[in-house]
Amino acid sequence: MPRQNQPDTESIFYVHPSEGPNYVLVAPPLDGTNYLAWSRSMIRAFGAKNKLKFIDGSMEIPDEDDLNRNVWEQCNHLIKSLIINSVSPQIAQTLVFHENAIDAWSDLKERFSKADGIRIASLRSKINNMKQGSKSVLEYFTEMKTLWEELNSHRPMPHCTCPHPCRSVAMREALHYRLEDQVIQFLTGLNDQFNVVKTQVLMLDPLPSINRVYSLDVQEESNNLSLASSLTEPFSIVNVADSRKPQGRGRGYSTGFKPPRHCTFCGKSNHTVEYC
Repeated sequence: MPRQNQPDTESIFYVHPSEGPNYVLVAPPLDGTNYLAWSRSMIRAFGAKNKLKFIDGSMEIPDEDDLNRNVWEQCNHLIKSLIINSVSPQIAQTLVFHENAIDAWSDLKERFSKADGIRIASLRSKINNMKQGSKSVLEYFTEMKTLWEELNSHRPMPHCTCPHPCRSVAMREALHYRLEDQVIQFLTGLNDQFNVVKTQVLMLDPLPSINRVYSLDVQEESNNLSLASSLTEPFSIVNVADSRKPQGRGRGYSTGFKPPRHCTFCGKSNHTVEYC
């Protein structure tokens, strides 16, 4: 019985049987405002499938008489379908007439990758005006970090291009100042219940990392929730006890006016210091 040849899974032309033209590669789809995050997700996905050379221009299109022409066309059509399935329907209509996947990819890059001043100004305004409000620390931190990442993609830190390792500390200090600005901005937008943590962190030199500051605030938030829960339990016990007291004109009932109970510890009414 002849031995069947096993497919070469490491080949750039290998296509898994589960991958078809209707396969959705990443989510959410490109809508025109999320190109940076979308393109990075697509690049990682194509890299994991060993298909990145079809869109980065590093692979030449085989000639018509090349033995790899048929398998290249199969992969090219599949990749173009994956790109179309990963964009909004309005954008997808503008890509259907591209013959090659690299042309569709380059079209999207040319249209949406240009960072304009309006978007950068909008990001800076959102970051500077962001407050925690009713959001949890996790929700507030996640929203702010997402804006930071997008802004840093538009304004990346410069890298040293010296032929020899650069000994100047200017680049490291610039990155350090940017990270410190993020810590200060994050603390500024927190609610007043975190004032103690704010003061303690800002008095440190150097400032801790943003992840460390986030961890401290989450711990403080958890402590505040536990304290609030413990304070409400005695009031619930008092209410239950009051509801079980006999009502009506029985023996010992007095029609005289009774002053409301007043706690001498917390200054509030409807309970005494024994139940505070």
